[in-house]
Amino acid sequence: MPGKLYNILVPVDFTGRSKWAISKAIELANTFQCNIHLVHVVSKNLLPLVPVDASMLLPYDITADLKNARKKLELLKETYQHHLCGEGKIEISLLQGRPSHQLVKYIEQYDMDLVVVGLSKFNLIHRILSSVSISQLARKTNVPALAIRSSGLVSHFKKIVLPLTDEVPVRRIKFATLLARTFQSTVYLVSLRKDGNAAEQVVNKTLQVIQSLSTIPVQCFLLEGKNLAKSTLDFSKRINADLIMANPLKEFHMPGWWNRITRKLLSYGSKIPVITVDKNNEQAPQSQSQTQS
Repeated sequence: MPGKLYNILVPVDFTGRSKWAISKAIELANTFQCNIHLVHVVSKNLLPLVPVDASMLLPYDITADLKNARKKLELLKETYQHHLCGEGKIEISLLQGRPSHQLVKYIEQYDMDLVVVGLSKFNLIHRILSSVSISQLARKTNVPALAIRSSGLVSHFKKIVLPLTDEVPVRRIKFATLLARTFQSTVYLVSLRKDGNAAEQVVNKTLQVIQSLSTIPVQCFLLEGKNLAKSTLDFSKRINADLIMANPLKEFHMPGWWNRITRKLLSYGSKIPVITVDKNNEQAPQSQSQTQS
């Protein structure tokens, strides 16, 4: 996990959800003085989300789509470039192929530090596709993915909620610490009380790791309930949290059979922005010899 952000990727599809993802990316870019990469993937394999008409039965020529998408990307760059302050700039890229595959390649090739994804309000198909996309990006690239909707366009992250399962989430800890230092935030560690001593031990170990990295304020809570995603969301609403940091594990799926069928992640059940950070085998620091911030 880098000590700062250098490059932010925003997958764009030229809808409203792309606009608020770009707006959030600009806020972060101005804070961290980093670059924004607006990327659109043209794929003739995607099924249309509108009723099929006769024109769709004709031979498909992707050239027109590529030309049209290029113009739209250039317009987005021209529109938003003046919103950036300082050293950051906007890069645009037009890719062709399977979106998930192309985005993973781009993230790895150009060393992205964060992906910002705009979410639909009511589109069920987009919810399912976005849930899959967010999970895959986090798993395959080890790059955090921030899911944002229009109601989540806060200009700061003063209260960051970090839900815990059965192990110390080192990558999420480091990213939460980075954000908390930058925004002068408080980090809230939460776990389910039903897990008893195990939950308390993980909370205490996570607290120790954070204290070895920084002097940011931290509060710890054991929550009631059976589902970590729901309990975390309820807690976050009560404290008016600005950000939740989860990972793609099943513990972060909302409860209920319909939510399981539609793969409703915490990111889609929350009006509060959610960053998905995949876990890895990174070990927690063993001492407090690191420089305090």
